[in-house]
Amino acid sequence: MEKGYEAFVEALRQALLTVSRLKESSIYFERKGGKFSANGDRLFVEFEEHEDGKEVCAFYTEELYARYLQEQCMEEIVGDVINELNHVRGSGIFEKTRNLSEYEKVKSDLFIRLLNVERCHDDLGQAVYRTIGDIALVLYMKVFEDEGCITSVKIRQEHIERWEIECDKVFDDALLNTYFMTPPRIYRWEKLIYNPEYGGENFMDLLTGFEINKDAVGNCLSTTKRTNGAVAVFLPGVAARLGKLLGEDFYMVFTSVHEVMIHNDRKVDADDLVNVLADTIREATPEEDFLSARIYHYCRQTQEFTCVE
Repeated sequence: MEKGYEAFVEALRQALLTVSRLKESSIYFERKGGKFSANGDRLFVEFEEHEDGKEVCAFYTEELYARYLQEQCMEEIVGDVINELNHVRGSGIFEKTRNLSEYEKVKSDLFIRLLNVERCHDDLGQAVYRTIGDIALVLYMKVFEDEGCITSVKIRQEHIERWEIECDKVFDDALLNTYFMTPPRIYRWEKLIYNPEYGGENFMDLLTGFEINKDAVGNCLSTTKRTNGAVAVFLPGVAARLGKLLGEDFYMVFTSVHEVMIHNDRKVDADDLVNVLADTIREATPEEDFLSARIYHYCRQTQEFTCVE
């Protein structure tokens, strides 16, 4: 099987070289665990190198090989890869990344995404981020969006140094952008189950009479896109608004990167939440969606987030 896989990768590489007419060194393979392939084997296609970096696309070869084993012919796979390469090159992604040298050109595209510090340690090497417990609030730039799917890149320390702008200012701008890119919403489970089009409750609207759930069941907080929605609790004004609606401090249970459960701390015990979270992660949270196995707390008086030890 391994020899078959290696032969497939090399055949794919040679086919791409023939079709793209790129030089031999421009298409190369890297095993899982490499510098740029932490999550799986990847085939890299390098288009161009300039002073700000390289224009590179990468494909997970194990996924392509699985398609090949399902009797999809090599010509179809090569065609799909070429189409994707053409799509990326025509989308303006590379041109946009060249703007990274000028803060005002990228400011409106900065946003925050959450990652687990320990599991993503290698990926965070040169990234710009803040930590709360074992959660990293990581600074990204949106470079392309198609049908709700966002392509992004991490901002590196060298970019902050080049901009000569205080990191706190950059983070504040990114958090505000994230709020408007994906506004926070509270989701009622009973509505989610019976209505796939349900868009959540806009609890941040001061003109509506929103009633938050104050009992032990808690409230599911996410964003309008419901992808990477756990960041919602850290967005400007959100935690303060939740505290005011509850009339109490609250616990946060990050069941995945996509949502966080908000619990009135007068109605639940942190030890119980730890056990519930452990069960949820084990039974319902895909490994790639894991964020934290710890419980967090928000204090209304100090407006501080803390990890409950």
